[in-house]
Amino acid sequence: METQARYLWVGAFTLAVITAGFAFVYWLYTGGGFRDRAVYDIRFDNPVSGLLTGSAVLFNGIRVGEVTELRLSPHQPKQVIATIGVDPATPVRADTSVSMDFQGLTGAPVILLTGGSPAASPVSAADGAAGPMLVAEADSGQSMTQAARTTLKRIDGMLAENSAPLHDVIANFKVFSEALARNSDRIDGVVAGLERMTGGAKGNPKIPTYSLSALTTLPPSTKPPQGQLAVPEPAALMSLSTDKILVAKNGSDGDTIDNAQWSDSIPVLVQAKLIEALENSRYFEAVSRPVDGFEADQQLLTELRTLRMETSPTPNAHVAVSAKLMGNGRVIAARVFEASVPVGALDAVNAVAGLNQAFGEVLQQIVVWTGANRAAAAQPSPDTAR
Repeated sequence: METQARYLWVGAFTLAVITAGFAFVYWLYTGGGFRDRAVYDIRFDNPVSGLLTGSAVLFNGIRVGEVTELRLSPHQPKQVIATIGVDPATPVRADTSVSMDFQGLTGAPVILLTGGSPAASPVSAADGAAGPMLVAEADSGQSMTQAARTTLKRIDGMLAENSAPLHDVIANFKVFSEALARNSDRIDGVVAGLERMTGGAKGNPKIPTYSLSALTTLPPSTKPPQGQLAVPEPAALMSLSTDKILVAKNGSDGDTIDNAQWSDSIPVLVQAKLIEALENSRYFEAVSRPVDGFEADQQLLTELRTLRMETSPTPNAHVAVSAKLMGNGRVIAARVFEASVPVGALDAVNAVAGLNQAFGEVLQQIVVWTGANRAAAAQPSPDTAR
């Protein structure tokens, strides 16, 4: 029994020493100990929910001290007096504003001091005693919950005071909606009339889109496919780089056929149909646009001279293309291909039919001419032969 009692005394003494150590450290940290402190009293005219002894005191966002004491005013029950100890170097002035804030997810309350003007006189504080009085802002002790509760109370009061006018407004809305429901047919008629008057009753009509026809009939090749051919996009004037169906009237190139357009710009269509026709001819092992990784033996350079409708002397579809077959860094062959087809009228259907026929003739000539000159690229140039 004596041994057990001795252990109890030893354990109790150990716990007492540990508790005293924690208390001593806390005392040093919260304003006691050996640190000099400037002491100020702060008067709050509202409740300070959550503020505790040891709560942080911030000056312009920097921690400079803590709350050392909280007490009620003996003269005004609504007032709370908080004593704070701060670093003596803190520039507390006569016009320093005091408020409370809630930081972090838990909403820990802190006292905020905001510095005043440099010209204001400093507030003196006596160490170890109650300091000068600072007055906190009127709503500084209000938390977010309290502010929300106050706002809701004000809104509820406003609704209570204006319940009769609000009831009249709702009743008027009901009457208005019932009137709209009774006259919905008339309103639809009024809206339709406004659409017709402003031209918005119907959407813009869809413009018919046309494309150049592919070349389907080609003379059979008497030689096996030979080499690879690259076909860049044809060079063309700005007036030809469009998707409009062009019409030349009295030497002017600015007219177009209304309510009709090509499916793409004219140079892009010419390139696509030319590549398709050359692939179908089987004159070359491969035909492609110039792309990275494609090493062509020959290159077909074209220039679109014209692809349009003309009115003089008679309506006709006119197509002209200049072609150069390149190989081994030289021009193998060059030629201008041209075709003109008469048309009955300058409408979209007749214009597209005439241009397709003229383009087909030019396209067939280019393909046959390219195939006939494909072998010349393999022959050495006269300068090389020497």
